[in-house]
Amino acid sequence: MTNVIIAGIGLTPVNEHWNISLRELAFQAMEAAMQDAGGLRPNALYVGNMLAGQLSKQAQLGTLLADFAGLTGIEAATIEAAGASAAMALRVGMLAVASGQVDAAMVLGVEKLSEQVPAEVEAALAMGSDTDYEAEQGLTLTAQAALLAQRYLHEHKLPQDALAGFPLTAHANGAHNPNAMFQKAVKPETYAKAGMVSAPLNMFDVAPNADGAAALILTRRELLPPKFSHPLVEIIGSSAVSDTLALHDRPDPLTFNAARLSIERACAQAGILPKDADFFELFDAFSIYSALSMEAAGLAARGEGWKWAQNGAISLTGEMPIATLGGLKARGFPGGATGAYQAAEAALQLRGQASGAQIAGARTALVQSLGGPAATAVTHVLRRMED
Repeated sequence: MTNVIIAGIGLTPVNEHWNISLRELAFQAMEAAMQDAGGLRPNALYVGNMLAGQLSKQAQLGTLLADFAGLTGIEAATIEAAGASAAMALRVGMLAVASGQVDAAMVLGVEKLSEQVPAEVEAALAMGSDTDYEAEQGLTLTAQAALLAQRYLHEHKLPQDALAGFPLTAHANGAHNPNAMFQKAVKPETYAKAGMVSAPLNMFDVAPNADGAAALILTRRELLPPKFSHPLVEIIGSSAVSDTLALHDRPDPLTFNAARLSIERACAQAGILPKDADFFELFDAFSIYSALSMEAAGLAARGEGWKWAQNGAISLTGEMPIATLGGLKARGFPGGATGAYQAAEAALQLRGQASGAQIAGARTALVQSLGGPAATAVTHVLRRMED
């Protein structure tokens, strides 16, 4: 595979942006990414979005945003894969550039979840599950995650707070991220007193819905000048895998098979094992997803992923840091835009630009996004290029 370079990134703060439109929010990230890439302008735009049609009443995002950014005439399209939409757009952009058909691709994740009231947003997010057999019966993704957590705690005879270390770590890291929705560490006693959202998940076990836009510009190394303004990051592995959409159709709902296969294939392509990565940006929409993702990555046996949340093993100085700039839990969950944030934040780490959240000597990153409870799993392996 021709390795593809992340030449530029652009991030907007994740929050409830009531005073700005979807197109304006997207443009801020697009403009920042082009500037970061030394003025490189893309000849293709791939937009990762899940809910603009439902919540913002806007389709044709690729064309709309190319036009608004002054990029009329380029190839432009929208990619949808639920919460993995922007990660899938990143894969499409990477394949386009690697093929030689596109010289420079912009990958944009954008979502405006504050466009409707929370009940409408939950109903819209539930479209990422099996509508006929899950969403139509009133099962939201949050309730579904709670059922998984309840089963996990029961099956493995774990205490109620077994998963607490995942959100506590995310909030500690998010304190160093200026784009995070929550920039404050949380104490264990605060977690213990938090109100339930859907038992056994409390408010700290569930990532907050928010608005945001993140953009990356991809190209091939030979198309960039010899000297560049910042360290370069390359994509050395990529894989997308699907599973049964309905959770109840799986032989074992506590096994994220698509996540496992996606990581195995991306790492094989990159020539590494998951444990060789310096950090893991996983999809912590719910704390139970973190435990199941650690198991899917082969970093823990079945039923033992929760142990990573103990004793600082996933902290910035631990054996396998996760959610290094706050993850979905502290940064916020901007729906289908999430994968672009994860990849851009991983690139910041590899560049050495993660400020107080910097992992010393980070060279390789494992990044995974999920659509629903791993019905879709998209994994990328990123590596800092040597000077």
